[in-house]
Amino acid sequence: MNTNVISSFIAIATSISFLLLSPPSKSFYHSLFLSDSLSCNQSIANHLYILTKRPHVAGSEANAEAAAYVLSTLTSYKVRSHITTYEVALTYPISRSLTLKPTPQDSPVKFDLHQEIYDGDPYADVADEVLPTFHAYAKSGTVAGPVVYANYGRVQDYAVLKQMKVNVSGNVVLAKYGKIYRGDIVENAYAEGAIGVLIYTDRKDYGGVGDAKWFPDDKWMPSSGVQVGSVYNGAGDPTTPGWPSSGLCERLSDDDAEKGGEVPLIPSLPISWADGDRILRSIDGQVANDDWQGGKDAPVYKVGPGPAILNLSYTGKQVITTIQNVIGIIEGVEEPDRYVILGNHRDAWTFGAVDPNSGTAALLEVAHRMWKLQEKGWKPRRTIIFCNWDAEEYGLIGSTEWVEENREMLASRAVAYMNVDIAVQGLGFYASATPQLDELLIKATKQVQDPDNSSQSIYQSWIRSSENPKIGRLGGGGSDYSAFVQHVGVPATDISYGEVTSIWGLVALQLADEEFLPFDYLSYANELQRSVEDLKIELSEKGIKLFPLFNSIKELRMAATKIANEIKVLQDRNVWASVSKNDHYKVRELNDRLMMAERAFTDREGLPGRTWYKHLIFAPSKHNDYGSKYFPGIDDAIEKAKSINTTDLWLAVQHEVWRVSRVIKHASLVLSGQLT
Repeated sequence: MNTNVISSFIAIATSISFLLLSPPSKSFYHSLFLSDSLSCNQSIANHLYILTKRPHVAGSEANAEAAAYVLSTLTSYKVRSHITTYEVALTYPISRSLTLKPTPQDSPVKFDLHQEIYDGDPYADVADEVLPTFHAYAKSGTVAGPVVYANYGRVQDYAVLKQMKVNVSGNVVLAKYGKIYRGDIVENAYAEGAIGVLIYTDRKDYGGVGDAKWFPDDKWMPSSGVQVGSVYNGAGDPTTPGWPSSGLCERLSDDDAEKGGEVPLIPSLPISWADGDRILRSIDGQVANDDWQGGKDAPVYKVGPGPAILNLSYTGKQVITTIQNVIGIIEGVEEPDRYVILGNHRDAWTFGAVDPNSGTAALLEVAHRMWKLQEKGWKPRRTIIFCNWDAEEYGLIGSTEWVEENREMLASRAVAYMNVDIAVQGLGFYASATPQLDELLIKATKQVQDPDNSSQSIYQSWIRSSENPKIGRLGGGGSDYSAFVQHVGVPATDISYGEVTSIWGLVALQLADEEFLPFDYLSYANELQRSVEDLKIELSEKGIKLFPLFNSIKELRMAATKIANEIKVLQDRNVWASVSKNDHYKVRELNDRLMMAERAFTDREGLPGRTWYKHLIFAPSKHNDYGSKYFPGIDDAIEKAKSINTTDLWLAVQHEVWRVSRVIKHASLVLSGQLT
């Protein structure tokens, strides 16, 4: 027999023997993770029940107890865990009052600012532990003045009022929740000269339509219900901007924190739609536009000012208090210095049954299933880190302080961050991500069964519920992914669904175990191209040159194609042959390029006037912290140039175009792995 034939036969026999004797593949464990044998709905329900027995606002005893529960549960699953504490500035209400004098002849109407308890409420015995309705970080003070109705309090709403010759200066603004972040509602009102702000939940948006019923008979907000929240426009402790609030750290004074521009400078209160309705009925003046009007049984909305006079008084206290992040670690065996991070916050304004503790229960279930996998022999290639954040509701504080403290480690080691606030909120799958993770998310939805219809996958139900199922982007500052993406440049996802535990855990396993990181930068380049095409339409006839962006995106597409081809060559070579030492080094080098490319989209100077935000592709809109914008620096510059229209401001737009083109160029160089 030919020697070459014998050698080939031996090689094949050796390979088959190796396969037969090898431990189960990573994909075997990933399938096992999805099996019914590892999942336990009862344990998830028990976690949620325990976590939501009491209101647990950040800094409270109840929230510390919840942290201890998360720590003990992770420890019971053999996850090496600890608590990291920070001393941060939080605010709490001391007193509030709101009085309406409809006309000079009318007696004043004093609002009780109280949320009613419904009959049979099983948590009535701890309802007095819920804080009075307030805005975190609201300015203390007393103001009185005529009322102006400003719709959603957006910049464009004030433009409409100016067209109507309505002067906001010296008045109290009444605005609706719904379109932008409440902190921006207050900031926009201040910029227009308002002396105070009331934000209410309009029945048209939150009370259901027609004859809809309210909670507890249906999901709609009852007439006395109030949406509380923060009006701080930054991220992290406002007294330690850019550095962690650990130990005896440097700290800004209250005056210096106010000068930073992120803390409100006028008082504000959240109120119910019943109270908002009463105030609206007392406002006269011009009739508001049709799209500003309310729903069924609402009065005709007018814009004012007055004749109604509102007297708003709020006193809060700011204290330095301890918050607790719970951190759990499953160390990787091959690449322990590469981190796949799962995060969810724990603190809540009240009980937190949906946001965030359905997510906390899901986090604990993912940890439980991974413990079961470890018992069956699974070991992750890369390190998996579970993070349960504190004080998210105040301004993403727990996650931001941790990222600021560990910035350099995360910048060099973090593979991806995966966030879940809400694991149950009715039908539908919702996901946002940085674009290189789109295909990974879609793949996971195809592997997970729809919990509401066992005959189909989540992906099938997703595409049937929407003609064009879309993965959103992480430009807004709505949750704890913000510091990872927008400050450091770590790829990230944010998902919610009834069966989120399976998707969340499966994506984490694939990121932790796949030999090559499942990142698709060709998708990223294509999406950037579409965004620049939109920008081209917006800037037509403005004299702005966009060729730097088009050229840099072309280079990014070439680099993405190059690294994909390099990975395929290595995968094909290693199908039968044993992996050489040099190949191990090459795999590591390719993965480093994939991991670090997102970092290259950041710029150390950050956005103009918002230097904490380093990412030049994704960041919040300047006038809406929840709003996600491509090229936020360009967008801010365009908005300013359009409003004032000077040559210098349009030159500033061109400068931001060049800045973005440079970071895209940097990302392409990282992906290509070659020096110029």
